[in-house]
Amino acid sequence: MELSCKSEYAILALLELATHYQNGEPLQIRQIAAQQNIPDRYLEQLLATMRRGGLVKSQRGSKGGYYLAREPWKITIFEVLTCIEGLDVRTSEEKPQQPTSADRAVLKEVWQEARQVANSILQKYTLAEVCEKRDSRKRLDVMYYI
Repeated sequence: MELSCKSEYAILALLELATHYQNGEPLQIRQIAAQQNIPDRYLEQLLATMRRGGLVKSQRGSKGGYYLAREPWKITIFEVLTCIEGLDVRTSEEKPQQPTSADRAVLKEVWQEARQVANSILQKYTLAEVCEKRDSRKRLDVMYYI
């Protein structure tokens, strides 16, 4: 299991929006893109997907931009991945049934168990918690360079 570039960019954009959630003002695409080093046009597509998925809202006008649709402590990483990847992360697309050997059956069971554990962790973490972890790491990094 790997985090796709698309999902990583989406999470980074949402973390930027979560960081500015308290001030209540929307962020423009170019601000988010500059802060997180994401290509503008790609970010625009991701934000449109997340808007349709109910994760962000947009505001038009000169002071327009994007903001979180809900509080950062109510949006899980699992929700973001599900929205961005366009499928339910819990289930994989089943391949046509092949004759099942004991080896294949056991391997499938192990893979399903691993996916369940990964999904439970992704459901546990919210944007707010990831922001807190990031801030803690930044404080530690500053301490090492003094």
